Amino acid sequence: MSNPHAGHRDRLRGRFLSEGLDGFDEHSALELLLFYAAPRGDMNPLAHRLIDTFGSLAGVLDAPAEALCRVDGVGIRTAALLSMMPALFRRYQISGRAGNLCLDTAEKAGAYLLPRFVGRRSECVYLLCLDAKSKPICCRQLFEGSVNAAQVGARRVVETALSVNAAGVILAHNHLSGIALPSPEDEETTRRLRGALDAVGVPLIDHIIVADGDYVSLAQSGLLAP
Repeated sequence: MSNPHAGHRDRLRGRFLSEGLDGFDEHSALELLLFYAAPRGDMNPLAHRLIDTFGSLAGVLDAPAEALCRVDGVGIRTAALLSMMPALFRRYQISGRAGNLCLDTAEKAGAYLLPRFVGRRSECVYLLCLDAKSKPICCRQLFEGSVNAAQVGARRVVETALSVNAAGVILAHNHLSGIALPSPEDEETTRRLRGALDAVGVPLIDHIIVADGDYVSLAQSGLLAP
């Protein structure tokens, strides 16, 4: 039996290929994505149901898989596809910033680190290890949770820096509040980790706090001044 929605799918795909997504409303963009979770059927009602439930396309893509599965018509395959999108965007942006970089300013380091926090639903802590020419050796996610929690131990930070012979490191974490300003706990954590790193001869160059696509550099704020 022929698929009565095949023509609509072909037209929507063709429109995207010729025009891009700029002219699509959120429901149509989501409908196009849903085509790849379900090989047949009308995805328009499900796209509307999802956006009505979560408020926006961003809300849908940021929703946990278990919440998506509670929406009528969403199975694990669809939930997995939608939940993968923020992580895929993050990998895309990180990949685009790879290469022979010199992260010798807070602005360059901030731009390099921002993509790692795209679509995050929890606080994450990264340690960016640099060589003597301020080029990245590695950027590792060390913790997930609050940056001032007990599990953000100095030992793991120090061991990571020493394991790659880092000449200097930059700490980064995100605030889910949308406000990148450092809290007193952030400042205390910075001082504690700086002391531990100084003891093994690895400078803490900066601590960058990210929120809503913006960031604050504690080095620029004067907290890491000698």
